[in-house]
Amino acid sequence: MVVTTHQPIFLPWPGFFFKALNSDCMVLLDDVQFPRGHGWVNRNRLKNEKGELWLTVPVWKKGRGLQIIRNVEICNETNWKRKHIQSIRQSYARAPYLKDFLPIIESIYEKNIRFLIELNLDIINFFWDALSINSKICLQSELGITGKGTELIINACRHLNADTYIAFPIAAKHLDISRIEQAGIKAVFLSFNPPVYPQLWGEFIYNLSTLDMLLNCGEKSREIILSC
Repeated sequence: MVVTTHQPIFLPWPGFFFKALNSDCMVLLDDVQFPRGHGWVNRNRLKNEKGELWLTVPVWKKGRGLQIIRNVEICNETNWKRKHIQSIRQSYARAPYLKDFLPIIESIYEKNIRFLIELNLDIINFFWDALSINSKICLQSELGITGKGTELIINACRHLNADTYIAFPIAAKHLDISRIEQAGIKAVFLSFNPPVYPQLWGEFIYNLSTLDMLLNCGEKSREIILSC
């Protein structure tokens, strides 16, 4: 079995799904620390006529100290949902596949969701279906896996009886590769070249949310990601 891991980020980029498409199981690390400052767990980029369009899910931070991702609550005291949908509608009004996917996105936003992990998982599952991904999704918290860094990876692979762990080369500097291999797990580092595809609004911008690709390319998105 081939396993990969990733934090359950908001509106993931194509590389996230490249790992998923090349694995049997993706473990979403929801039992690790929510990044302090600016991260990708509650925000990501789309594109409009001005360039980058940031969509951010407001979350409660003040007075909560260090939080585990699965415990982070959404701040629903603002109209952020309406702003997100309006931004997507306006920015992608000319996108060929907006009508195919917008109703599903709207249905996710219409839910009364308390925790960020619930929203992100609903969105990830939406992409899973849209990209016809066959690999399994597992939550770290549901598997009961603990540890940090290399230990966490080994524990995840052992729990799932995996013999191979895949990641991007940037992860290598944070892991003890020899320790992973001593545990009987082969570490494979994938080469990923961010794809270029038809985009609206002028000059191409790399590594936007996969939603940008999906709204512009539809069912071809899976092939585009695999070609990387």
